[in-house]
Amino acid sequence: MRYLPLMLLVFLTHGLFSQEDSIPPPANEDSLRIKMKKAIRPADKTSGTEEITIKDYKIISHNRDTTYLDTTLTIEKEYRYNYLRKDDFELMPFSNVGQPYNALGLTFERASLYPFIGARAKHFNYLEVEDIHYYNVATPMSDLFFKTTFEEGQLLDALLTFNTSRRFNFSIAYKGFRSLGKYAFSQAESGNFRTTLNYLTPEGRYGLRAHVAAQEIESEENGGVVAPELQFESEDPEFQDRSRIDVVFGDATNKVLGKRYYLEHFYELIKKQRDSGAVRSTALTVGHTFSYETKFYQFQQEAQNDYFGSSFLTPVDDKAHLKTMYNDFSLTFANKLLGKLKGYVSLYNYNYYFNSILITDAGQIPNQLQGEEITLRADYSKQIGAFRLRGNGAATVVGKLTGSMLNVSADYRIRDKHTLTAALYSSTRMPDFNFLLYQSDYENYNWDNTEVFDEQKVNTLKLRLESELWGDLSAGYTTVDNYSYFASDATPEQIETGQENAFLNPRQETESVGYLKLKYGKEFRVGHWALNNTVLYQTVSQSNTVVNLPELVTRNTLYYANDIFKKAMYLQTGVTFKYFTAYAMDAYNPLLGEFYPQNRQEFGGFPMFDFFINAKVRQTRIYLKAEHFNSSFTGNKFYAAPNYPYRDFVIRFGLVWNFFS
Repeated sequence: MRYLPLMLLVFLTHGLFSQEDSIPPPANEDSLRIKMKKAIRPADKTSGTEEITIKDYKIISHNRDTTYLDTTLTIEKEYRYNYLRKDDFELMPFSNVGQPYNALGLTFERASLYPFIGARAKHFNYLEVEDIHYYNVATPMSDLFFKTTFEEGQLLDALLTFNTSRRFNFSIAYKGFRSLGKYAFSQAESGNFRTTLNYLTPEGRYGLRAHVAAQEIESEENGGVVAPELQFESEDPEFQDRSRIDVVFGDATNKVLGKRYYLEHFYELIKKQRDSGAVRSTALTVGHTFSYETKFYQFQQEAQNDYFGSSFLTPVDDKAHLKTMYNDFSLTFANKLLGKLKGYVSLYNYNYYFNSILITDAGQIPNQLQGEEITLRADYSKQIGAFRLRGNGAATVVGKLTGSMLNVSADYRIRDKHTLTAALYSSTRMPDFNFLLYQSDYENYNWDNTEVFDEQKVNTLKLRLESELWGDLSAGYTTVDNYSYFASDATPEQIETGQENAFLNPRQETESVGYLKLKYGKEFRVGHWALNNTVLYQTVSQSNTVVNLPELVTRNTLYYANDIFKKAMYLQTGVTFKYFTAYAMDAYNPLLGEFYPQNRQEFGGFPMFDFFINAKVRQTRIYLKAEHFNSSFTGNKFYAAPNYPYRDFVIRFGLVWNFFS
């Protein structure tokens, strides 16, 4: 949060000098067609006065997919107007902003070839390399996101991007929030600072992009409600003030802190030439990528608590460190006829460690996993008319953490209205570091599985149809071998006395787990009314119950959208209904920052209704929502995890505001 005052000063100053909006008041139209006033580009070879459109404000992903700034107001933006700034349809949030999300659906494929530090429930808001965007803008542009939180605090995500020429672009951004929460000892806060630059020489032969990210995510942990049946489900008026409800403990916190330095650059040895001014010929490019990241996960508690069992020391202070350095060297061959082929040699150094070696009666627990991985990789892509083929593969030749990964997809576009995609994913890698090695001041949270655990194997086949006429339908089937998870060995008597988490340990499932996932989305429109629907069906085949998911998840939004006040404002208002079938919802462990399966209680089967009124005035989108407004008359049966109730009815508001200079 220490960057917040500086960022506020920068954006307030920029806003004061940018109040003359470059984009005229739009009607209900795609902002890609909105033209800006004539503006002078930064001085370079092409300087001068020319007309600039919204397409000149480009957003470039890590995979170099380019989109444009979009200032329209759509139902998809309503779904993304949240703490994560992405659609959370397959997630179930806890009561406070910044707390974990329980899974309503799973995706086993992931971009990273290497294990994570762990504490995955604390990483929903942690921006990985693949989450960083780069910008190419015609004039300075800023994006300001604001939303209220619960009780004391607010959420702000501010971005400023500018350039010195068409080829040299910078951005600086900060996302910070604090929220006290409705329940005792549930305060959460975070800060995500990032800055980027990208550069391309005038002839396009050399280019680079880089970013620096500094992130901190911290929250108080209360262990959940002590007696939910008596104090929460009973609907006793005494506990309508949720801060009166007793929680398990009030002296624990956990934190994730990370810093990353990333650089990616290339040089064209043989530059693409244009034959007859139109056809591109062969090109040969060398490239290098460097990434250095330090991260730690920390759990602190002022005194030992039987909830986690007995401890060696008090106060408790557990801290896991991970330092990684990644280098890859690449050679890219591109040809109009043969496609684009890129080969890599990747070097990955890791150091996962704790501050001391633990010696127990059962043996010695080391304090470090350190090593180097050498991996060979290749990417291929080819466009043939409406058919596109993409694939990448990797195989480790030196090292113990990873084995291999293959990701292939092919899509075919039919009459520019329908796209059919088939994809295959396969990987073998060791589970996250906290499964392999962990140390804690709590006695039962110490293990060394480096010689016991095997590589987790994932194989996925996916089919997807995206159609303007029929909607978006996807189907996927995944098999997982050596599935890694946490589970409790506690007896029913120990669980009854609240000691389930005192006997938690990592495991690997010996039998294969199969996961079928079907998802469909479609919007129906009649005049200014629309019904937007998303439905997820899933089933898990397993010998032992290690993966718990609801069979059905649905979200349906009925809304009205139209211009009002002589088209000075675009209004969007409606009701969203979300529901998932009852299932044995995963429990949450605050010491590890992880979820684990439990099969004693089922949760879910309750409706969640949200009423919203959104408006757009020029480049400003205004959001007002009554969240879970049915909570007071449908019964206190709503949970995000065992002993962790979901949020009550609350009204929240905010805005997204773009400035152009």
